[in-house]
Amino acid sequence: MRYEALIFMKNSIKILTVVLPLLWSAQSNAQSNWELGGRFGEQVSIEATIPVGPSPRLHPAVYLDRVGVATYFDWLFALDGAPNGLKFYPGFGPEVYLEGRFDLNVAGDFGVEYSFDFPLSIGFDWRPGFRLTNDVDFNSNNWGFIARFRFGEGTSFRRVN
Repeated sequence: MRYEALIFMKNSIKILTVVLPLLWSAQSNAQSNWELGGRFGEQVSIEATIPVGPSPRLHPAVYLDRVGVATYFDWLFALDGAPNGLKFYPGFGPEVYLEGRFDLNVAGDFGVEYSFDFPLSIGFDWRPGFRLTNDVDFNSNNWGFIARFRFGEGTSFRRVN
């Protein structure tokens, strides 16, 4: 099983190296920004946000604690009466864990984040999920703090409303 997991990860990385630059070049005037950073909490991950339209974005993550990959589809919303740069996002997506035993999950992605005037976004999110393989189970303890660097806007970084 470990050998199959390594091959899956290798093929996933190959696909991402082709798909991410294509998505990057296709995106021009979405309301969200390209971001890259980390998530710390119940599970540690390296993650990014990739705009795919005025509000929705892809939110891929590579989990490091228990080797896995996930991609969430989020929608961004400004919070009424809140400071400029504060936004809420609900979303969902698949999670695949490879270390130990193979697990396939469907998870939600709910968070709030703040984009500073300089190229940093911080936030807090919750990713409850249903495990669909092995023992069907619900996991609600995946909370995390995020810190991501915003880029792709040259020198004028803008906060998303």
